[in-house]
Amino acid sequence: MSRRQCVFNCKGKFVLFSLPKNEDQKNQWLKFIFTTIPEQYNKFLLLCSQHFTDDCFSNLGEFKAGFSKRLAIKVGSLPTLFGPTSISGSQPSTSNQIESPKSLFVEVECQTDRPQTMSVGTQTELTEMSVGTQLSTGLQAAVSFKSVGAETTAAVYDVPFSSKPVKATGFRPHKRPRLDLEEEEEEEEEEEPRDSTFNPSDSTISEESSFVQRTIYGDKKFIVFETCLRELFATCPMCKHKSDVSLRRIGTYVAFLQLCPKCGYRKQWESQPTVGSTPVGNLQLSAATYFTGASFIQMQKICKGMQLQIFTHETFRRHCRSFLEPAIIHKWKSDQQKLFQKFRSSGNIGLAGNMRADALGHSAKYGSYTLMHTESGTILDIQLVQSNEVGGRYHMEKEGLKRGLDHLESSGLTVGYIVTDRHTQIRKYLRERSINQFYDVWRFEKDLSKKLEQLSKNKECVVLKKWLRSIRNHVYWSASTSTTGPEKVAKWTSIVNHIQNLHVHDSPIFPKCAHPDRVSKNAAKWFNPASLELHRVEKVLCNKRVLKDVAKLSHHFQTSPLEAFHSLILKFTPKNVVFPFMGILCRLFLAVLHHNENISREQATRKPVFKVLFPKSKKGEPIARPLKTEPTYNYVDDLMRLVFEEVIVDPAPFVEELQAIPVPMAISPEFERPSKEGNNCSPYIPVQSRGIRKPT
Repeated sequence: MSRRQCVFNCKGKFVLFSLPKNEDQKNQWLKFIFTTIPEQYNKFLLLCSQHFTDDCFSNLGEFKAGFSKRLAIKVGSLPTLFGPTSISGSQPSTSNQIESPKSLFVEVECQTDRPQTMSVGTQTELTEMSVGTQLSTGLQAAVSFKSVGAETTAAVYDVPFSSKPVKATGFRPHKRPRLDLEEEEEEEEEEEPRDSTFNPSDSTISEESSFVQRTIYGDKKFIVFETCLRELFATCPMCKHKSDVSLRRIGTYVAFLQLCPKCGYRKQWESQPTVGSTPVGNLQLSAATYFTGASFIQMQKICKGMQLQIFTHETFRRHCRSFLEPAIIHKWKSDQQKLFQKFRSSGNIGLAGNMRADALGHSAKYGSYTLMHTESGTILDIQLVQSNEVGGRYHMEKEGLKRGLDHLESSGLTVGYIVTDRHTQIRKYLRERSINQFYDVWRFEKDLSKKLEQLSKNKECVVLKKWLRSIRNHVYWSASTSTTGPEKVAKWTSIVNHIQNLHVHDSPIFPKCAHPDRVSKNAAKWFNPASLELHRVEKVLCNKRVLKDVAKLSHHFQTSPLEAFHSLILKFTPKNVVFPFMGILCRLFLAVLHHNENISREQATRKPVFKVLFPKSKKGEPIARPLKTEPTYNYVDDLMRLVFEEVIVDPAPFVEELQAIPVPMAISPEFERPSKEGNNCSPYIPVQSRGIRKPT
């Protein structure tokens, strides 16, 4: 119970009522408290149910039966008693001596006589809610508190009358064994004792103790067993006769109908509210699964493993089409327009672009092209292309880039340059569109290193193995320390003289090596001039194609953040799971929302702040990667709010926005299906293992 207390310093936990708003009734209450109305008094004065007669309450019967945890006072009721009322089982008294409130407690678990012990599973809390607005569910019912007293018998906690709704976690239990301390349990602050000199007018009420109304989707859920729920309705609360109980279930939703054959008492209880014909818990479980990038199939397997009731995959897909995917499309388009408005006034922007396919080689069906703002690392646009739209997998990258650039330019953004890979079609397209293109250094260095490693395996080029790492570093140094193409080429070609122990060059742009002059004592590590191995290395390092690519290496930003984003996409669209076109598109948008929200995460301050990795690309060389703070998921909360406050109310405009996106025709209908009448299908021939010849 909170720190609120009756002005008569009643020590028991009774239902509290504040002063009425009507002036006449307020004056009557003040006369009852002070005899004469004072000039100054605390406006937060409270009276408990101890000072009202039974006819002042509108739900006394339901409260005594355990179906309501709060007493509702009738409008115009006035306090007349200074002692305990007949609620506690005694007659009204005018004595100023307030009796012990122990008899005011009722047991709400079994709705009958108060037992001294009970099963822990039946200690649920019945809230006073109408049918269709109760937020507890048969699978996720709101358990008010947990008894962890003795190991054999659970202690009984009486629920007091209160005008303030009891928190979902209930009252503070007795001291419990340390064995159960790992269970997270919130406890309400105990009331501090007051002495006889306490003056209610001198006290103030904290605003934090006021009840905050939760939204439907924001209410807490718990797992409750069916047997525990059936115990709540097994006995009639009026005549204590055994009742007939029937159950109706829709996914995670469960409804109980209680009917007493003796007195005709009838009660229907629902575990969760419904919007139309859709249970809120079912829709929220689908939304949480989709928005976090989880797989419903795996979720369904987990639920079946523990006999937790869940709906079918067809219901999940219906939720996606009707509510979830329209909300994702609307959320992404709204956030994208805000990004466009932010970067529209910054002039020419720099981009990094790259495509990600759902499979290797020419068997890919989908390709997503991403455009990232290089300075901030924010994803500005992502386009999904299906292979049959453009005539094959080879043309998907160009089409994705074209759609992305057209969308940015139509939104008022001007592209200054773009960093991409060295795709032939991309180079030609950007040249025709007059957009400056730079190449990613890592991709260039990767292709070049493969050729050098292959060359170093020859017996004539053994010395090259000692220079592989230095040549890789020289690629990055030549690009990062230069601003023009000729300067990059001059620094790059200096490596041919450097590996011969010659550090003065003929180029006027870079006439001398930047390192200090040293005299090497090991002559075996240098290449011999006019040797065959030097000729082969020079042919790889300084051919015409390589020099043209070196001149266009990016000297400011790279596409490595895009590669990290592609790894993030795997959490939302794994390549071993088949999704429809709209499903992949929406999951890509979710990945973008997650990336843009967590792009500016700071490095963690708690130790350790670095993590040592041994990547395969470094061939065993360790690297230290800084650890970041934990990611946030505010976009999931925004999507939940959008679904339950806007989309579910009027889904028509959101569905129209989704239907405006063109969906390409599936690939399978393009092929002719065999006739079912005849056996026109080709015989199945298993693929033989490589290197094993089938015996004749």
